Amino acid sequence: MEKVIITVVGKDTVGIIAKTCTYLSNENVNILDISQTIVSGYFNMMMIVDIAGLKDSFETLVSGLDDLGKEIGVSIKCQKEEIFDMMHRI
Repeated sequence: MEKVIITVVGKDTVGIIAKTCTYLSNENVNILDISQTIVSGYFNMMMIVDIAGLKDSFETLVSGLDDLGKEIGVSIKCQKEEIFDMMHRI
């Protein structure tokens, strides 16, 4: 299993979850856990996904999610679990 952390932040609009999940499904990425909230009209979602079956490279996934975020008006960031853990270690 290759875990990756994906965060999505921006103004709430219809279809953010659907479009993000559809993109990940098309890339053969398995969603392991998902949490989302809306505060004062701002959308925030964190996903833990498994990229072991990824069709393309990790870099292609990051770039594709960045492009999708621009298309739907949100910021989508993607980090490998080990990098995320090192950055947030106390």
